[in-house]
Amino acid sequence: MKNVSRTLFIPLYGKARVSRQGIILHDPDAERIWAAEGFPFRGRAKSKWLAYNMAMRARVFDDWTEAQLKKHPDALVLHAGCGLDSRAFRIRQPYREWIDGDLAEVIAVRRQYFDETATYHMQALDVTDTVQLEALPQSPVCIVVMEGLSMYLTTEQLHTFLQVLHRKYPEIHILMDIYTEFGARASRHANPVNETGVTQLYGIDDIDSLLKGTSLRFKAEYMFTPDHLIRELKPAERVLFHLLFTGGMYRRIYRLLEMESAS
Repeated sequence: MKNVSRTLFIPLYGKARVSRQGIILHDPDAERIWAAEGFPFRGRAKSKWLAYNMAMRARVFDDWTEAQLKKHPDALVLHAGCGLDSRAFRIRQPYREWIDGDLAEVIAVRRQYFDETATYHMQALDVTDTVQLEALPQSPVCIVVMEGLSMYLTTEQLHTFLQVLHRKYPEIHILMDIYTEFGARASRHANPVNETGVTQLYGIDDIDSLLKGTSLRFKAEYMFTPDHLIRELKPAERVLFHLLFTGGMYRRIYRLLEMESAS
């Protein structure tokens, strides 16, 4: 895999690790895929603290997706940059159509572990390719899951992606994690993805400019590490985890934003 694609193993490891511990996220698919595909990590990438953070992030995305599907049961779900994530099988809420999209080399690996169904599909998708985006299925409502993707796209590429969605879907709901510009600069020196060979990440501060020319508006910001999930850690771990992954400094680096079509 290319370096960017290899970054998917960091959240995969985190989800597999906590699933084995029986906390935060039940993900037997992550466990079996990591056992078959995983490779030795060094340094920060193998940290249990990062594993907890990755699993909590995934759980927040899961809960948001379920809530959206309850409100929009006929929506198309587009998981852009899906990696080897099993969200489509973790959530309990039924869906009309779900597309897991990622680069062709990632989808080739996914097909070794997941099977398509009448409602679940895997698709080679480069989110910087407008032709591929325009060929996505039509739907009156589209729920877009973008976990761990935006920081590999320039602002221009991300803006173009959102513009295509705006033209294609009458109603859109997006949950997306982003680095701030400060966070992207800081990541050059101490980021687990550096261990996969990735050295260039991108950040966003001006969300209004990112959404300019689309029907999208900022709706809400979420915590990656909500208290009810931190309480699943051992009491002795909670204090240090709070220091590492909560508070104002963490938000200066990394944010989780919901956007939707303006009514």
